[in-house]
Amino acid sequence: MTRVHIAVPTATVVTATVLIAAALVGLPGVAPAQGATVQGATVLAPHRAVYDLRLTRSRGKRPIQSVRGRILYDFAGSACEGYALQFRQVSEIDSGEGKVALSDLQATTWEEGEAKSFRFNSQNTVNDRVVDAVNGNAERSASEVEVKLTKPKSKTVDLAAKIVFPTEHMRRIIDAAKDGKTLLELPVYDGSENGEKTYSTLTVIGREIPPDEKKPDDAAAGKAMLAGLKRWPVTISYFEQGGASGEQLPVYAIGFELYENGISRALSLDYGDFVVSGVMSQLEVKDVPACK
Repeated sequence: MTRVHIAVPTATVVTATVLIAAALVGLPGVAPAQGATVQGATVLAPHRAVYDLRLTRSRGKRPIQSVRGRILYDFAGSACEGYALQFRQVSEIDSGEGKVALSDLQATTWEEGEAKSFRFNSQNTVNDRVVDAVNGNAERSASEVEVKLTKPKSKTVDLAAKIVFPTEHMRRIIDAAKDGKTLLELPVYDGSENGEKTYSTLTVIGREIPPDEKKPDDAAAGKAMLAGLKRWPVTISYFEQGGASGEQLPVYAIGFELYENGISRALSLDYGDFVVSGVMSQLEVKDVPACK
């Protein structure tokens, strides 16, 4: 899926639409966690969340006039059977030039509980035209991660063994926050774009927000499971791997508040020329299936 460098002037309508859709499929920190561990790993809780998108800032030479949309994020599974995600996002971007683009992204992923395997399948259309479709799976060995793609074309890609998948990335962010760390650097593979790219990420974890401060006014408000929990402001910046030497600007950055049980709220997607917010309008947390 197309991503834009933060230094590029305002994106085209089509590019901007794909960007917003791409960011959240591999977003760490959206899936909730119970805070328990199985063999050292955080136990994640199945849940269904809805996020409402809107433009909060446009600062390019040709500013985007409006963004609106909705994301459905349905997460299921366990550490025993793996984690499955069904994701759909419909979003509309008005460029203010008489051009409106409607994007519909549908994606499914599955990640093995110990991050040994990762499967992904996605398709994004803009104004009913397919702009990208990716399908494949990744298998981890001691020496590498092997990716086998069937879309956009059949191909095998070998990645470094240190690469992490999206759910593993999220678990590590949670662990770092609980340990009082403020920075975390990891290379991430989420099967996006043409299925061949990996990204370097820098996660900045801010000061802990006590339960009685900045009480939420979205779907997280009044949830018994969140009462009394700590949370942290988190920003993840994504960089092109193998980019130019020296100081490098991120492709984009994602900000959110991360509860200690893993639920994230108050999303902010910053592409340099424009910023989109994601407000959690619905949240349903389901029971964690027992390991058999």
